[in-house]
Amino acid sequence: MIKGITFDLWDTVFIDDSDEPKRKAAGRPTKAVERRLLVHQFVNQHQSVSQEKVNAAYDAQDAAFRKVWHEHHITWKVKERLEIVLKGINVTLPSNELDELVKLHEEMELEFRPNFIDGVHEAIKELSKNYKLGVISDAIFSPGRALRKLLEDEGLLQYFSTFIFSDEVGCSKPAECVFHAAKNNMGLEFNEIAHIGDREHNDILGPEKMGMHSILCLAALDRGSDRNRPDGYFENYKELPKLIEKLKDI
Repeated sequence: MIKGITFDLWDTVFIDDSDEPKRKAAGRPTKAVERRLLVHQFVNQHQSVSQEKVNAAYDAQDAAFRKVWHEHHITWKVKERLEIVLKGINVTLPSNELDELVKLHEEMELEFRPNFIDGVHEAIKELSKNYKLGVISDAIFSPGRALRKLLEDEGLLQYFSTFIFSDEVGCSKPAECVFHAAKNNMGLEFNEIAHIGDREHNDILGPEKMGMHSILCLAALDRGSDRNRPDGYFENYKELPKLIEKLKDI
């Protein structure tokens, strides 16, 4: 019997990059551009470095981050990422300025916030009445602290008892340690937990390997995943409670 449900966040609870039109309407650059502009701004208070050089160092760091994330299932913290960028341009910032630069990166999506998927609030509230709920989410730029804030301000934080963020546990999906952390925190067995997410490799194959149930979320977008692989899939959050009920018979 299913006793617990874990949710991915990006493109499962809220929509990735749905903040970008809001930024554009406010006359702000994309997040990717603004991050590079911020580094250039901070660095040039101490040393003259071209924007092109900053961009090149940032691009190289991004590529290294993606390789480590995809191949080793680790998401470097923002401070680690920025230290790599600064090393690439041979600049050292005072610790207080580096901390401020880190904060501006980490809280960027608290200024212009992503949209939450239609119906997700009602579904989470309903499911919380009968199941333990948890979050399992990779932290790319927004750390667990910022992701909790997004949930809190939407009135959703209260429905979750377990939070597994890659920047806090030191590994990311589909690494086994992520799912072990969720299992231990929830006090359940793997076969008593259903995980919901949008990425087949991370959110379907990862839980499946651990003996968990999995449900593919297509409510934000369809990545062309194999819909026969998970225990179920949905395009509208109104469908989710019934899908969970069906898992009791599996």
